[in-house]
Amino acid sequence: MKNIIFRKLKVGQVVMFSGVVYTARDQAHKRLVELIRRGKKLPLDLRGQIIYYCGPTATPKGKEIGSCGPTTSSRMDLFVEPLLKQGLLGMIGKGRRNKLVRELIKKHKGIYFLAPAGCGAFLAKKVKSKKLVAFSDLGPEAIYSLEVKDFPLIVAIDSKGKSLYQDY
Repeated sequence: MKNIIFRKLKVGQVVMFSGVVYTARDQAHKRLVELIRRGKKLPLDLRGQIIYYCGPTATPKGKEIGSCGPTTSSRMDLFVEPLLKQGLLGMIGKGRRNKLVRELIKKHKGIYFLAPAGCGAFLAKKVKSKKLVAFSDLGPEAIYSLEVKDFPLIVAIDSKGKSLYQDY
């Protein structure tokens, strides 16, 4: 269902997403891709899932999560293809992606969203629960499952490969 809805979204559209996303930054991506290359089982099924390029800060007492703003997406560009081949549906981050990533998103009918940068404390209020999924030794760069409600996103690259940054 999520795939069908996301494929209808157009570049530039604003979405208030509710559901589950998985955090992962550079080191978690490196480990996931290494597992794929070695033919090992991944710690989560990526089919139809969304990865949020985020490393939450420490969780304050009484809160679900610390500040959780997006990190620069281009650092994950070299890991996109193997994850899309595993069935990853979408990514959330900040900033432009390279041409190959745009083509891969089009090929795999994926999507890339921007989350508002510099708003980590605000975005933390949209997280209803946080659960450790894998790579706990990475601390804030571990993979967490986040249940979010009304999480504000902008479609930066739609499933047809159109990019918000194409004209810039």
